Amino acid sequence: MCGIVGYVGKRDAYPILMKGLHRLEYRGYDSAGVALINSTGNLLVYKAKGKVSALEEAVKDKDLKGSIGIAHTRWATHGEPNQRNAHPHYSETEQLAIIHNGIIENYATLKQGLKQQGYTFRSDTDTEVLVQLIEYLKVKDNLDLPTAVQLALNQVVGAYAIAVLDKSCPDLIVAARKSSPLVVGLGQDEYFLASDATPIVEYTDKVIYLDDGDIALLDRKKGVRIRTLSNIEKTPEIKRLELTLSQIEKGGYDHFMLKEIFEQPDMLRICMSGRVNVELNNVTIAGFIDNKERFVNAKRIIITACGTSWHAGLIAMYAIEEFAHIPVEVEYSSEFRYRKPVINEGDVVIAISQSGETADTLAAIELAKSKGAFIFGICNVVGASIPRTAHSGCYTHVGPEIGVASTKAFTAQVTVLTMLALMIGREKGTITEEKYLSIVSELSRVPENIRSILKQNDIIKEVASHFTKVNNFIYLGRGYNFPIANEGALKLKEISYIHAEGYPAAEMKHGPIALISEQMPVVVVAPRCGTYEKIISNIQEIKARKGKVIAVVTEGDVEVSKLADYTITIPETEECVTPILSVVPLQLLAYHIAVMKGCNVDQPRNLAKSVTVE
Repeated sequence: MCGIVGYVGKRDAYPILMKGLHRLEYRGYDSAGVALINSTGNLLVYKAKGKVSALEEAVKDKDLKGSIGIAHTRWATHGEPNQRNAHPHYSETEQLAIIHNGIIENYATLKQGLKQQGYTFRSDTDTEVLVQLIEYLKVKDNLDLPTAVQLALNQVVGAYAIAVLDKSCPDLIVAARKSSPLVVGLGQDEYFLASDATPIVEYTDKVIYLDDGDIALLDRKKGVRIRTLSNIEKTPEIKRLELTLSQIEKGGYDHFMLKEIFEQPDMLRICMSGRVNVELNNVTIAGFIDNKERFVNAKRIIITACGTSWHAGLIAMYAIEEFAHIPVEVEYSSEFRYRKPVINEGDVVIAISQSGETADTLAAIELAKSKGAFIFGICNVVGASIPRTAHSGCYTHVGPEIGVASTKAFTAQVTVLTMLALMIGREKGTITEEKYLSIVSELSRVPENIRSILKQNDIIKEVASHFTKVNNFIYLGRGYNFPIANEGALKLKEISYIHAEGYPAAEMKHGPIALISEQMPVVVVAPRCGTYEKIISNIQEIKARKGKVIAVVTEGDVEVSKLADYTITIPETEECVTPILSVVPLQLLAYHIAVMKGCNVDQPRNLAKSVTVE
């Protein structure tokens, strides 16, 4: 959840660390800090409450020289967001400094033992307990830093990505990970460390993705060495980054979220490139082809995900059950992992995560694997933990998503899942060739169809201007577009802080209709498809109670448009493809309402992009 960056080399570390923190700020922005070993061998720690800019302001007159350092931007878990709980944390003697992403679950027991040894604590964090433990072991047994870190981590229960500096080792950063990502960048006589590749791409395209249980030694003189918690040396696999610098910059847009909404036509074309071939009337996903018997013979498919990815899973349930006739269950990963689910060896588990690092989804995968299920991962970030843990899978390939509220990653997930449903259905013979070919054709048209929706941006902005002062929204949809109602509501509450709820339209009569009034706007996703007549009846019920209706309708629609107060159109397409289109107006609606309210849409309060802790 937090952002970690480190550097050791020949250059001044501070500018590299600060630039890295700005690029990682989407991972957390409660506080920020930096630790440097300067030319005289002093270990200097500076930190501030708030965003990275607050840290930069606080250190203007400080000694910032030094060619080795670590830095951190925090999303608070243990201890409220303030300066003393900000990272880095000193050890008791201020010989060591640590930054940490994750949660040390047994910190209270460890802390009590350290207090009995005379250690005192400056913060309320679990992280400070870890650095004190490392120092205690180092001093007690006269150990070097890597060995002390290794022994300390063997006593720890929880998740972590850490980086440690020792003032007596001015050429060395010791880093380690478990259930929280870390990547090492290899330059020319310089080495980089970060939570993800965004701070590294400017300096090198050669990286090492650390595995769970890895300890990395970034040594100015000896290079990078990797060992395990069991002290086994590893030969690291060096990968080449696919990321480019332009992908992580705003490119003239006011916010990353708006850029990522407008990138969807191009990114979905890339996502489908080599997979959707209209000329050959075919859809191809390599991860399916290599394991098609698993899918075809599956008695049940379980989809596990969190947040926006869970909504993508709901849409996949409709498609897989319709085209492949396989029962599908969609599970919140956070509940699935704890409720003692019944999993059989013939089950297929599809795990969905934009980052590929979602802690609950990773835990759900491990549980399902232990029961003999086949795991298929759908992820956007190359080299992330989920694709490395799954048996097989598929990357969405839509480039980095910096905005905390997911947009292009969601539409790519739905696109990939729709392709997967088609492939299973064709292989089983449970979808007609006519239907299959029609959907393949409509998928190929998705980029141009989204482009036409984006041309209504000014219309959607005008609609948004009427709803900046409301406190509640209801979103309604049916069939494939019920999950889009959920997703639209989630987008609005995430970035505008307006309470919003999504419901199946027919369920409105079972409670939510009590809320309908002139002050309650209702967004209805109403494309012209299977349940069109039913949803018209639902809109009439809303209008009878003076509710304000914003409707997403098919181009050329007449009936809903007569009833609604505001309409936004999408091109006509196959019903299973409508969610990829109908969500785009809802993304823009949420974006414009939030901007007009003065909210920070890229960094909404209390949220961070990658949820790597429970």
